[in-house]
Formats: sequence, C-alpha cells, structure tokens
Amino acid sequence: MSSFKAIVIRKGDSGQSVALTDFAEQDLMDGDVTFRVEWSTVNYKDGLAVTGKPPVVRRFPMIPGIDGAGTVTASSHPDWKPGDKVILNGWGCGETHLGMYGALARVKGDWLVPLPSDLSLRDAMAIGTAGYTAMLCVLALERHGLTPASGPIVVTGAAGGVGSVAIALLAKLGFTVIAATGRPQEADYFKGLGASEIIPRDELTGPVRPLGKERWAGGIDTAGSVPLANVLAMTRYGGAVSACGLAAGMDLPGSVAPFILRGVCLFGIDSVNCPRPRRREAWQRLARDLDRAKLSEITSEIDLAQIPNVAPQILGGNVRGRIVVKITE
Repeated sequence: MSSFKAIVIRKGDSGQSVALTDFAEQDLMDGDVTFRVEWSTVNYKDGLAVTGKPPVVRRFPMIPGIDGAGTVTASSHPDWKPGDKVILNGWGCGETHLGMYGALARVKGDWLVPLPSDLSLRDAMAIGTAGYTAMLCVLALERHGLTPASGPIVVTGAAGGVGSVAIALLAKLGFTVIAATGRPQEADYFKGLGASEIIPRDELTGPVRPLGKERWAGGIDTAGSVPLANVLAMTRYGGAVSACGLAAGMDLPGSVAPFILRGVCLFGIDSVNCPRPRRREAWQRLARDLDRAKLSEITSEIDLAQIPNVAPQILGGNVRGRIVVKITE
C-alpha cells in the first residue's frame, strides 16, 4: 500500500493536533520487518500521548499506539517471514518510533514476539501491554517464592487494565486476591474476576506509617506514591510487591522499615524494554493461565476513529478493563 489510514499527532505553533488521516508508507521509519497491524489497544500511556500530556511523544509527526498485533508482510530479519503472526509491545513505539494506530508498521524484528498458537490477534490486544505487564508482575512474585499458601495478594488500581488482568491471573493460579479500588460500586466486577475482598482506595491513601498491620503476602501496584508506600508498610514478613505504575505519582514517600525490619522486597517492572526471553515467557504464560472467558467479559471494542474520544476517558479513570482497537480487516 502506498498510503494507509492512521491516527497522526502533529505539533504546530498552536499546539498539538490529532487526526485520522492518510499516511504515506514511504514515511515509515527504519526497520527490518514490516507488518500489517490488525489490532491494537488503548493503554494509559496511549491516553497521555493522544491528549498531549508530556513527555510521552518525543518526535513529530507521530503515529501513537504502543501495542500492535498483526501479520508480517516483508522481512529481512532471520526470525520472521511474510505471513507470520506477531505481537509488539513498547520499545518506544508511539513515543520515539511510529506506533501502532495505523494499518502498517515498520519495526526492528528484535522487538517482536510470536503470537502463541492458541491466542488470536484480537486476544493478544485484549491482553496488550496492560496484561503483559500484569504477567511480568506475577512472574516476579513467583520468582520471589510466593505461592497461594503464602497469603493474599493486594492489587491496586483494580479496575484498570493491569489491575483487571492481574486479578484474573492471580485467581486462576489459586491466590486469594484483595482488590483496592476507588470504585467500590464495581464490587460485582471484581468478584467476577476472582477477587475475594474489595477494599476502598482510601485505605491506602492516608498518612504513611513506617510499618502497619501485616495484611498481605504481596502486592501488584499500579499507583506508586502514597498507595505503594502503604502497601509496602502492610506487607507481611518476607513478602514482595511488584510496582509497575505511577497513576498516583512518581514519588515514594515511605521508609526503609518494611525492607530492613520485615525483609520485604520491591520489584520494579518495566514492560517497555523488557528482554525478549522474558517477554516470550510472559506471553506463553498468558496463553496458558489467563481465563479467556474472563478476558472477553472485561474487553470492549472500538475503531481507529474513536481513539481521540476514548483517550481522555482512560486518563480520568472512566474505563473499566480493556479496550481493543480494530485497525484492519
């Protein structure tokens, strides 16, 4: 195709503009694999990019979209050939490299992972970076040695994409899950995913004490700041917390007490530049351990033209679960 439809962000004297428009294939950036993007998704970072919140987009014009799944059309990379089904998450796409909100993408082959045989391309984007990040969090807790017998796991930002998938994964693996949320009216939703207990976000946003009552064996945190500090303060001896987000802020106003008095471990989870072997492990585990029926229940679908309207909603905490974007047939 000489041109294709894409969401394009441009920057001019009057600020940033976002539009669904034609984009020339010749203007794609360098890469050794070109693929037809069939599905994408809307993550929190995508919401930041589309609404112009800095510092996500660092070149213009930019096609946003940090996630894509589709079919290889051309490749000079030894691992890929035309017809292969592939997944891309992160690597600066939608930030410094043209992203996935267009019908065609050209990227480095080392950025891609194969679609697991029992997942569809749509399933892969219903999971997306949010679900892949949730799996990385779970893997970190498992490597630490946590098992269902260790005790409950708390998940913050429970209604979001990472939180929703994390609850479903942990429940499927046999863990007791505590969902921390600012939307307690969604209790039925959380219980449907497998949460055993729902606690209001307010319990984690109050003053941070060096140590609190030991309430959980571990946690998956999407918030950062005060909520993460409180999660750590209430983690049991020898427990662990996976931190993967900053919805509440980039600071961590806690103390070293959980680390030096209870032996708690804090794992930082990066999904953008995560090495390929760990990515492949996460995707294979997602194909095996994520309840596909629950994934379907938390997923809604939009098309490219609807992305600019959805982006502010995800930043405002008004999106529950996952959104897939249909790019091409």
